Amino acid sequence: MKFQSSELPIGKPQTRRKSSAPKIAPLVAITILFTIIPIYYPSIRYSSQKKISEAVSSNSEESIQPIDHLEHDLQVNQPCPVEDVPTQPCNVPIRQEEKEKPMKSQDEISTKFETKSDTKDKRVPEPRKKLERHDQRARKKSSHRQRDFTVPKVAEKVEKKPPSDDNVRSLTSEVSDSEYCDLFSGEWVENPEGPYYTNETCYAIQQHQNCMKFGRPDNGYLKWRWQPDGCELPIFDPVQFLELVKGKSLAFVGDSVARNHMQSLICLLSRVVYPEDVSETQDENRRWIYKDYDFNISMFWAPYLVKTEKTDPTDVQKPFNLYLDEFDEFWTSQIQGFDYVIISAGHWFFRPTMFYLNRRLVGCLYCPEANVSHVTSYFSYRRAFRTAFRAINSNENYKGVTFLRTFAPSHFENGYWDKGGDCVRTKPFKRNEKVLDDYNLEFYKIQLDELKIAQRAGRRTGLKFRLFDATQPMLLRPDGHPSKYGRWPNPNVTVPNDCVHWCLPGPIDTWNDFLVQLLKREVGD
Repeated sequence: MKFQSSELPIGKPQTRRKSSAPKIAPLVAITILFTIIPIYYPSIRYSSQKKISEAVSSNSEESIQPIDHLEHDLQVNQPCPVEDVPTQPCNVPIRQEEKEKPMKSQDEISTKFETKSDTKDKRVPEPRKKLERHDQRARKKSSHRQRDFTVPKVAEKVEKKPPSDDNVRSLTSEVSDSEYCDLFSGEWVENPEGPYYTNETCYAIQQHQNCMKFGRPDNGYLKWRWQPDGCELPIFDPVQFLELVKGKSLAFVGDSVARNHMQSLICLLSRVVYPEDVSETQDENRRWIYKDYDFNISMFWAPYLVKTEKTDPTDVQKPFNLYLDEFDEFWTSQIQGFDYVIISAGHWFFRPTMFYLNRRLVGCLYCPEANVSHVTSYFSYRRAFRTAFRAINSNENYKGVTFLRTFAPSHFENGYWDKGGDCVRTKPFKRNEKVLDDYNLEFYKIQLDELKIAQRAGRRTGLKFRLFDATQPMLLRPDGHPSKYGRWPNPNVTVPNDCVHWCLPGPIDTWNDFLVQLLKREVGD
């Protein structure tokens, strides 16, 4: 067995002394080294690793192997977007001497997974060998002994060049409908005819997205439309849409940005008809019907997509428990009645959370416990989407089309969300002014990875999974957020600016331009 230097105890150099005694001691030491340690050391070394690996793989629809991306996630600047409830402080510079402090150090590592390739002749390394290579690399960087499956955060950062637009777009090639024009690659162009409704013509606008009501002084953010590179994207036609969805049903599954999207759709349709609210509850889960068209819309509140519990029912700032391998049965048990489901999630994954697999605590994000492994949001994000897609594929009664609406970036500048960060720009970026990077790029890649897995499984069950790519277009729209114009100013109250949600009317209306074209493709199929 070949050992890494950092895996063995190394003392100070000793002066060599002559001795006439037989060299029995070195022989005994060598025997122990090459017989006993190889037998027992791996079982000790991998005891916690094996626990995590078994918990992860036991609930996967395919065999999942850890992949060699550990070093990539060692240095993570966690973003801190605001969405209804504040998170713990983020983006705190990490000093070497603080690594042992659970809350300030933010020691995080993301465990990523990939499925076995469909290619028969491609050999997949055994999990144990993979973990051994990970552990050896980590130990080369530090002799600090870690609990569970974390590795120490390295002190130096590796400079990385931001990815180009072409590199980012290439990630979508395997999950997009290649026979159609790519709606999501393009640029924002001026549109003097917008907007197509106002806060006075639509009652579905929530207060914190009602930028017109609360005195936003500029309206230039309303005068843009998305122009794809290779085709035209018509402006939303409410009559055409209602004829397209006659006799159909549409569900939005996700968080308040999903609700933001749904409200945009209702406002655009209000030019023709208002829906009837038939919601059974008064919480975030809502339902509307358009009787004349036998069409209904539902909103399923599922910010984490998987089974979730509050650790303290009275305090939403306390960590949530995420059961990353268990379905959120509230929405998964109801989707069988829908023709179309738009699933999305994002900003909630930066909140304090405790992660469970097989009902065992395996890690956390921004938790105060010192004996729990601190991992990145990438770990939970990947597992949540994999479980959500597995729930859809395993629902024998669901025959609809599932659209993955990808992550819509926030645009805080000149400070974090809780440190005065704001979004005061009044026009879009040009495509060469902004590239997808950091956590936005990682979330986007995770979604595409998991969509690809879901599509492969869906082909066996006859289900369709489609890409609804909001990431690239919305990355270029820092001008479309409410900022401080989601409330009246109060000198006695400090409220973070909202650079996560979107003004209504606003850039998010373009999502429904996309939706019409995506639905037309399904009808054509």
